[in-house]
Amino acid sequence: MLVVGFLLVFLADQITKQLALAAFDMPGDGVVVTFFFNLTLVFNRGVSFGMLAQHGELARWGLAVMATVVAVLLGRWAWKGERPLTALGLGFVAGGAIGNALDRVRIGAVVDFLDVHYAGWHWPAFNIADAGITLGVILLLVDGLFGRDPAGPEKT
Repeated sequence: MLVVGFLLVFLADQITKQLALAAFDMPGDGVVVTFFFNLTLVFNRGVSFGMLAQHGELARWGLAVMATVVAVLLGRWAWKGERPLTALGLGFVAGGAIGNALDRVRIGAVVDFLDVHYAGWHWPAFNIADAGITLGVILLLVDGLFGRDPAGPEKT
């Protein structure tokens, strides 16, 4: 499940980012899809919500290295025989982390293009990697809180 989750998020992320880059010429270009959703090209040089964007090359490479290390550690965790839902969640998180790290190395920023808004309120633009990381964390929480250990409860 780890590999399935990783590949699903990583490939969907990279394909959709290439489509966004091909469709829009400049950051800020976009198209209205519905009254609450646009496709808008944004280059995020920081982390979540643009934090650390002002720190330049040090932040770019530091974040790329950190995301790669985290993805490797998550892979090791899942490889140790975790439950399927945990492995899937870890795969989603790792796929998203590597997808965004690849953007940082390749172009110096993460390509975001999903823009959700309503009545003047805007959520910061995001991408499939971000959604995969979020869904992966939700799966980890659900499995941690409600999942049963296949070996059953320990007897004392």
